[in-house]
Amino acid sequence: MKVLVIGSGGREHALCLKFSQSPKVEKIYCAPGNGGISKIAELVDLTTGDFTELADFAKKKNIDITFVGPESPLSEGIVDFFVSRGLKIVGPAKDASKLESSKIYAKEFMKIYGIPTAPYRSFSSVADALNFLDGWEENKKVVVKADGLAAGKGVYMCDGRKDAHNAVKKMMEDKVLGGAGSNIVIEEHIDGQELSYLIFTDGISYSVMPASQDHKRAEDGDKGLNTGGMGAYSPAPLATNELNEKIERDIIRKVIEGIKAEKLDYKGVLYVGIIMNGNDPYVLEFNCRFGDPETQVLLPLLETDLLDISRAIVDKRLSDINISWKKGAAVCVVLASGGYPENFEKGFEIKGLEDITDSDVFVYHAGTKSENGQIVTSGGRVLGVTAIAGDIKSAVDKVYENVKLVSFENMRYRKDIAKKALSEVEKAQD
Repeated sequence: MKVLVIGSGGREHALCLKFSQSPKVEKIYCAPGNGGISKIAELVDLTTGDFTELADFAKKKNIDITFVGPESPLSEGIVDFFVSRGLKIVGPAKDASKLESSKIYAKEFMKIYGIPTAPYRSFSSVADALNFLDGWEENKKVVVKADGLAAGKGVYMCDGRKDAHNAVKKMMEDKVLGGAGSNIVIEEHIDGQELSYLIFTDGISYSVMPASQDHKRAEDGDKGLNTGGMGAYSPAPLATNELNEKIERDIIRKVIEGIKAEKLDYKGVLYVGIIMNGNDPYVLEFNCRFGDPETQVLLPLLETDLLDISRAIVDKRLSDINISWKKGAAVCVVLASGGYPENFEKGFEIKGLEDITDSDVFVYHAGTKSENGQIVTSGGRVLGVTAIAGDIKSAVDKVYENVKLVSFENMRYRKDIAKKALSEVEKAQD
């Protein structure tokens, strides 16, 4: 069968690699892809927004199934467009994608269907937002979120009223996030650990993936600016059987019930971002696709053929598939350009990739391109190095051993990925 993957990052590299492991897949195309993906898939010189050209390509090449990686084409209706052309595609329709593309819509959805989330107010006026904050305790933490898509950079964790005022002005007056910050959500800050729960769903049934934990802040100790993700691990020791059952009962089932009640056409992957409020899980956000870099730790652990899962999703027979996962753990460390997530230089040669030879270590390209026979940097997050092992500690040791083999000018990465996981393991052993 022929598969088309849409996107160009580490998530898409992980998807292409997983599809390449299926004996049923004869050809993989990726639009537009990157330097690393070119080793396992044929790159298609089309952007993710060229719906007509992408659909024409899928028709011409007799693509059996298309898998959408990033959020933007989903929010703009690529699934609706492909379906109208009689093409099979994995991803939610435009209306269903509002769970990610509008924070306000997501909050209202959660309120209607009794899904626990932080108290909030939404605003379309700068004056109204600032007036609301004037009544906020001066030093009480608060979160300001852009309503629209902002590539993982639309959340400001504010230390108090003054900080929140600045965040509102940056989004709504200075337009630092463009149109994404025209409307905002202001919500109470919850100080707890975060977990990522991803599910495969055909809109009727669902299958929960192992819980993972992302590291959004740029610097060690969860400090610095929010990024698209500096690393991840799975399964998360914090996600005990008891907690998993509670999240499935109180959150995931209610989300699926809400999707059915709203008659949303949802066939794909749903990401449920969780934050622990004491012992209670609250929803931080929804993503309507695989998370990045969570994909880079989940797919190496997936035993079931991703093509079989994808076909079952689009045919609305996911309940017929028994999805299994490898035992052990996976840890991903993102190698980023100096200055990311703000200004950074690119075009630097990446050295040492050929020195990584362990079959349980995967190097996913995110911001790379092939230039004059060399792989060079072309983005903020450049590579994701993932190691799988029998346990979290072994995976951490292995991934950092291999990270040291790679280099490029101004390379930076966090040195504490999965530190919280190791602490949870130590607590459980005491």
